[in-house]
Amino acid sequence: MVRGGLFVGIGVLEAVDCLTERWKPSAMWGMSPFGGSTAEPVWNTFDPRLFLCDPERDCSAVQAAFRCAYHLPVVDAVAVGTDNLDHLRELTDSLGIGVDEVTVRRYRRLLRDRCQED
Repeated sequence: MVRGGLFVGIGVLEAVDCLTERWKPSAMWGMSPFGGSTAEPVWNTFDPRLFLCDPERDCSAVQAAFRCAYHLPVVDAVAVGTDNLDHLRELTDSLGIGVDEVTVRRYRRLLRDRCQED
């Protein structure tokens, strides 16, 4: 199980890629896709739907962020910590939403370039 989602830095993403390449696990799990909570102010100021194949799709920012977590890094499942059935239902309803892998690759490249500048 590895940290996943839009708050994960390039160092962790690349370390997970390396680990996956060497270890070749049968499945990888991501966790903490919201960086702690969907109530964080960032989810009101940033729209992760731009990572979707259809950014105009009728879905919430939380659903889009959850779907991105399957690609940052690439994992087979994402664990969330909640006992809120409405939240779990919202996440489950997002599983059919496609993520634009070209946008994800561009995002990772931006993270890498920014890290090299620092």
